[in-house]
Amino acid sequence: MAWFFTNEISGDIFEIEGEDARHISKSLRMKVGESLTLCTLDGRRHECEITAFSTDSVTVKVLSSTICEQEPSVKITLFMALTKGDKMDDIVQKSVELGVYEIVPVLTARCISRPDEKQIKKKVQRWQKISDNAASQSRRGIIPQVKDMMTLKEASNVCNSFDKAIVFYECGGEKLRDIIDEDIKTLAMFVGSEGGFEESEIDILKANGVTPTTLGTRILRAQTAPIAGITAVMYQTKNLE
Repeated sequence: MAWFFTNEISGDIFEIEGEDARHISKSLRMKVGESLTLCTLDGRRHECEITAFSTDSVTVKVLSSTICEQEPSVKITLFMALTKGDKMDDIVQKSVELGVYEIVPVLTARCISRPDEKQIKKKVQRWQKISDNAASQSRRGIIPQVKDMMTLKEASNVCNSFDKAIVFYECGGEKLRDIIDEDIKTLAMFVGSEGGFEESEIDILKANGVTPTTLGTRILRAQTAPIAGITAVMYQTKNLE
């Protein structure tokens, strides 16, 4: 089943335009009478049937609408320290597939990658497109947003808006199973770059209510840690059942 996103749907007839319309007609080569799914920002999925094609749009008839059940009960915001090369591409893609709610690139002391304002704007745009594609491929109910880059201090200042905030720290911390349960609805998750976090940065996070935690005795690569962390949280909150 082809899976797409749109802002809202009103009525039983809807026009799909732009890149999605071109993808449906030219790449997927779908035909009149075939089915596809449209997800809207209110968390609903709409089962549709293609009724017509035009030069730059696809017309569909909405057959049924239901709540999208693909979304996890916990909304994880991944505060990810910038990594070098194209590692962030994979981190964004896999995090979205696993159910992350949004991603915030963070500049920390040990980040090797230190893009200027123009460079980070282009990177965020690319990461958002990766998120769009991953959300469609994994049949998410939403498209997770990649936010503007923050400093660690800026990111730590918003942690009080979450039910829980954690940082995966290579020097150890609380066991994840002791601090995460299925009642948590919003979670801030901090993951470091290749060099991890400086002790002074952990102190800043702790001062803002962030709990250091561990992913075990082995040191994970920067691109592995967020995937392992999200998976572990999904298990602890019973979103892998």
